[in-house]
Amino acid sequence: MASYYPPPAFHFMVEFTGLEVNQNDHQFQSVSGLSVDIETEEIAEGGENRFKHKIPVRTKYPNLVLKRGLLTDSKVIEWCRKAMEEFEFKPINLTIKLLNENHDPLLSWSIIHAYPLKWNISDLNAEENKLAIESIELVYNYFKVIK
Repeated sequence: MASYYPPPAFHFMVEFTGLEVNQNDHQFQSVSGLSVDIETEEIAEGGENRFKHKIPVRTKYPNLVLKRGLLTDSKVIEWCRKAMEEFEFKPINLTIKLLNENHDPLLSWSIIHAYPLKWNISDLNAEENKLAIESIELVYNYFKVIK
């Protein structure tokens, strides 16, 4: 039997460096935006009309979106509110860890220089039986994969 198995994507945690957080601040329902693209620049060669050369220029990272059930006593949300309400931005680093069955990290992503851009809450609707979900959208410079 092969020892390789694809890990499940549902067992993870998010750690915030530089914030004194509560115990539940590490738990999120979903994390999206862990991707990277390489931007290219097209250069036309004189006399060659069949194609243009594509030269790599820089990397581009989308915004990181964290979702979870609404917490009323979150230090992470206090950090977001200071940015949104008082325009006081304090960039931090965070680490997203994919965990195994023993809660040990299999793979981690170190997110560098993140700060909040957007916070929202799911619709409040008396006709539906759903949890209140909050979303935090962060912009960041780049990430590094840690094995």
